[in-house]
Amino acid sequence: MARRKLPRFQYNAESENVVERGKELYTTIKGQWREKYFKNSNPIVLELACGKGEYTTGLAKEFPDKNFIGIDIKGDRIARGSKRANDWGLTNVAFLRTSMAFLEEFFEDNEVDEIWLIHPDPQPRDKEERKRLTNSRYLGLYKKILKNDGDFFFKTDNYPLFEYSLDTIPAAGFEVLRQTTDLYTSPLLVEHYGIETHYERLFVAQGYKINYLASKNRK
Repeated sequence: MARRKLPRFQYNAESENVVERGKELYTTIKGQWREKYFKNSNPIVLELACGKGEYTTGLAKEFPDKNFIGIDIKGDRIARGSKRANDWGLTNVAFLRTSMAFLEEFFEDNEVDEIWLIHPDPQPRDKEERKRLTNSRYLGLYKKILKNDGDFFFKTDNYPLFEYSLDTIPAAGFEVLRQTTDLYTSPLLVEHYGIETHYERLFVAQGYKINYLASKNRK
């Protein structure tokens, strides 16, 4: 398995759309994504725990007038998104390899316009709550880097995590505007532009319902 990952790590090292440890932008990009990387003043959109970057690349293709950054700690996954972006000729895409816990090291307060959190690990056991990406600590990080009235979208196949997040997201200062526990039978499905992750297709085929909410950051 490790040997199969090595070519992907090498791909990341050579790809200009990947920001990771060892590259100059890794330590200088904070607060300067528009100036140093995208070279424009367009809105910045994050996909957190982006995996293979299906949403990062799919949304970037749909909205060429926005800048998209997929963030994940797994380099082999990021490589797949990076390659897709390069193959599609997307110049409004970047990938950042880091943990979600370190977002403040790469983004200034209010630098981000929109955040997507798609099918994160549900961390179902009580002792794993500190790892859930919708716990109060992580939501506090998102609030800091997200501008006032910035959008926060959340999607999961795991209903217990969704139920948990319906409490934590408003408690953190986000206003939930729209929600559904069955996205594929909801009018809200159009907000996803036909984009699915690999695992989402598997979940739906197995009969799982997809939960979704859209919210605004209220500071």
